Amino acid sequence: MKDDTSKLLLLDQHNRQHTYLRLSITDVCNFHCGYCLPHGYKKASQDFLTIEEIKHLLKAFAVLGLQKIRITGGEPTVRKDFLSIVEMLQQFPDIRVRALSTNGFQLQKMAKNLFSAGLNAINISIDSLDPNKFFALTKQNRLSEVLAGINTAVDVGFKHVKVNAVLLKDTNDNELADFLVWLKAMPITVRFIELMQTGTNRDFFDKFHISSQFIREKLINEGWQKINKDSLAGPAEEYQHADYAGRVGIIAPYSNNFCNSCNRLRISAQGQLFLCLFGNLGYSIRDLLQSDTQTLELTNKICSLLQLKESSHKLATLDTGANQHFAAIGG
Repeated sequence: MKDDTSKLLLLDQHNRQHTYLRLSITDVCNFHCGYCLPHGYKKASQDFLTIEEIKHLLKAFAVLGLQKIRITGGEPTVRKDFLSIVEMLQQFPDIRVRALSTNGFQLQKMAKNLFSAGLNAINISIDSLDPNKFFALTKQNRLSEVLAGINTAVDVGFKHVKVNAVLLKDTNDNELADFLVWLKAMPITVRFIELMQTGTNRDFFDKFHISSQFIREKLINEGWQKINKDSLAGPAEEYQHADYAGRVGIIAPYSNNFCNSCNRLRISAQGQLFLCLFGNLGYSIRDLLQSDTQTLELTNKICSLLQLKESSHKLATLDTGANQHFAAIGG
C-alpha cells in the first residue's frame, strides 16, 4: 500500500485522468420522466450519504486532484440539508467547479442562496419548451416556474447555466428552432442529449431514440462553429454563433470514440463508486467514509478500483450494465 497520498492520481489504465466527480445525494425525484422514472419514484432504502460522509469522501478526492464536482440525484434539492451540502463544498477550494444538476422546480427561490453558497454552474432539465409536451413528459405542470428559475439564475450572476433536453423522436425533435429563438438573447447553453437505453426503458428507447446528427448538420449549415472543449468539460460538443447570446451542445453517446476522453467517476447516494454510467458493478466505499483517519485507505482503494475501468461502454451491443434508471446513480 502506498504511504504518500501526494503521489496518487486518478489515472486509469487507458491513461485517462479523472478530474470530475458526479455525486448523487438522493435517488428521490418528483418528476416522472418517461426515460427515467415513468411511474414515479418508488420508495426504497433512503439511507443516503450523510454530510459528514460526503465531507470525508471529498477530502479524499481533493487529495487525488479532483477539480470538478456535480451534485446530482434524483432531484438533489428535495433533500432538507441540500443547501448545507452545497455550502460544505467551499471547504475544498481546489475543487474549482461546483455544479448542480436539477429539474429546476425550486430554482427560482433558491438561485440567490446557491450562488452565495459558492455554486458556480447549474444544469437544468427541460425536454420541451411547449407547456403541454413538458407536462406529458414530466407529469408536472411547472415549465413556467422552471423557466423563471433559469432567468433568476442568470440574473443573480451564474455564468455557466446549461439546459439539458433529451432528444425524443416525434416528440421534441422538431423544437430546435424554438430553442434557437430562446438562445438569441439568453446567455445559456442548450444541450441535446441522445436518448440512452437503461435496464428498464428498452421499449421507450426503441420507440423514441433518434440520432442527433440532424441537429449537428443544421447547426453547421446555419453557420454555427464548433468550440474547443475545456479540460474539465463533459462529453458534449458545443457550438456558438456570432448572432446568438447562447450556445448549443450535443451529447451523442452512441458515436465513435465517445469514451476516449472520459474524465468522470460517479458516487451513488448510498456510497457506491461507479466507474461508468453503464458499468456492470458499483463498488461500495461507504465503510471508508466514517473518519478522517481513513483518507489514505480510501484514496488507495479508489485508485485501485479505477484500474478496473474499461475503455468504453457497451451500449452498441445493448449491454446497459447495472444502470436500471438514471435516478439511481445521477445520470
